[in-house]
Amino acid sequence: MKNIRRLAIAVFGGLLVAGSLLADQVKLNNGDILSGTVVKSDGKKLVLKTEYAGEISIDWAMVKGVATSEVVHLLLKDGQTVVGKVEMNDDAVQVSTKDAGTVSTSIAAITDIRSGKEQDAYEASLGRLRNPMLRDLWKGFFDAGIATTRGNAETSTVNFGMNAARITTRDKIATYFTAINTKATTSGKSFSAANAVRGGIRYDANISKKSFVFGFTDLEFDEFQKLDLRFVGGGGVGYSVYKKDANFFNVFGGGAMNKEFFSTGLERTSGELLMGEELSKKLNGRMLVTQKLVYYPNISETGQYRLNFDTTVVTKINKWFNWQVTLSDRYLSNPVRGNKNNDLLFTTGVRLTFGE
Repeated sequence: MKNIRRLAIAVFGGLLVAGSLLADQVKLNNGDILSGTVVKSDGKKLVLKTEYAGEISIDWAMVKGVATSEVVHLLLKDGQTVVGKVEMNDDAVQVSTKDAGTVSTSIAAITDIRSGKEQDAYEASLGRLRNPMLRDLWKGFFDAGIATTRGNAETSTVNFGMNAARITTRDKIATYFTAINTKATTSGKSFSAANAVRGGIRYDANISKKSFVFGFTDLEFDEFQKLDLRFVGGGGVGYSVYKKDANFFNVFGGGAMNKEFFSTGLERTSGELLMGEELSKKLNGRMLVTQKLVYYPNISETGQYRLNFDTTVVTKINKWFNWQVTLSDRYLSNPVRGNKNNDLLFTTGVRLTFGE
């Protein structure tokens, strides 16, 4: 009976040892050894999937050694990818590959580690970026704000905005929409104090890393400018002076056709040149400033022009929730008689982001 018990204990212990040998091993600087399956590493964190705690994230600086029982993909700083089982200790790394035998490298040379499943997912994402469908890769935001007053005068202001963009290595589609409406009641009489809607779409196609061509359509309605509709279509060429992550500065120029319909019955059609600039600057981890200025000199009525200016400051609260302050100005040198040249739009409120 004792022999049977000893045999069972030995078999059970052997199974435990075999299980640990089949698992990946991560050795830490403090001497601890963790068992599981290496999922990935980006050079900052190593993700290990364990049976006892699920996926755990380990600081890469705390890792002294890694041994994998399954094939992994190592991406090196020189752009090479090495595939095989890994034995890593201190700064020495040995990779047992299928075709090239044992390949030696160092921990310092590794930028990423991916399991087979992670590599498949990564390659699928690359394929999606190279050949995306029209519904893919969209990201953007929704803006909303409301303000009210009550007392001798009652007012309510609602503003809404949307911006969405689809960016690939070859082109960019961007669309926007913004609206503001203010109603006021005083001495028992109700009236509108502001009512404007703006929207449009633009397509950019890259010629090189720095230059691009573009085409666009803008639509605008402004009740108090007596503007029923302004339809502008045009295009041109642009140049990216600076671009890095969320920071960029572009300049562009071209031409446009402007068709205007006013509530007074006036209709105007004008050819326009256009020249402008746009920038985005991340001030810190939470604040982003964007700005765009476009000048439209009229070539049908020499001396007349339009000027569009937009700037926004966004403060990030969390991954998807932000607070925005936007200033938008539309200057028209030849407004309908009795109207002012400038229409200034100031909005603030929440911003909800979407997409990746």
